[in-house]
Amino acid sequence: MKVELRNNKDFFTGLLFIAVGLTAMVISLSDYPLGTSLNMGPGYFPSLMGGILTAFGLYIMARGLIKGEKIAGAWGIRPLILLNLGVMAFGFLIDRFGLAPSLVVLFFISALGGKEFKFKEVLILTVLMTVASWVLFIYGLGIPLRLFVWEN
Repeated sequence: MKVELRNNKDFFTGLLFIAVGLTAMVISLSDYPLGTSLNMGPGYFPSLMGGILTAFGLYIMARGLIKGEKIAGAWGIRPLILLNLGVMAFGFLIDRFGLAPSLVVLFFISALGGKEFKFKEVLILTVLMTVASWVLFIYGLGIPLRLFVWEN
């Protein structure tokens, strides 16, 4: 039985999870003390999460080798550019304009990367996610973000 790895969907997903998990483990174990379960050091949680992510990646990779499911579709340069541009615009604008305008820009630029852009749906999603972000991050967690720059 010949295994085609080049177009195997789950194989590359598992490989990515393993790479991120191992990187987190190596960085946390080399730079921070681990501690014990009762007295956790700053490297304990990142190395634990890296190990879980690595194990999850091994499972997904094995499942991909067994199933052999192919990648559907082709790479699109437009989604890659617009999604990254949306995240960069959010990071650039959040200090200058506040959370709400930055989220509007993020969602609308990112939505343009898809094949079907529906203004009404993106607007509803933007409003709901802005309210959810305000409730969670500003009100709930108390993170010092301004919803708009003209707020004190």
